[in-house]
Amino acid sequence: MNVEHEISLLVEEMQRLGTRGADGKLSVKFGVLFQDDRCANLFEALVGTLKAAKRRKIVTYEGELLLQGVHDNVEIVLLQN
Repeated sequence: MNVEHEISLLVEEMQRLGTRGADGKLSVKFGVLFQDDRCANLFEALVGTLKAAKRRKIVTYEGELLLQGVHDNVEIVLLQN
């Protein structure tokens, strides 16, 4: 799969799993994405897809590398649909 396609799938999954904050932006915790069965089957490298989406300013989150367990509570915010 190409990166653009993976990012579009990520946006769809964030819309499915995320919640809107007071600012109106959609966000989802990394642990929710990582532990979701559908996401596990869709993404070979979820962390890599997140990094690519962050570089393209489609999502934002604190830090550079997200690791399961350690960063489960990190909010990933969708900047654009």
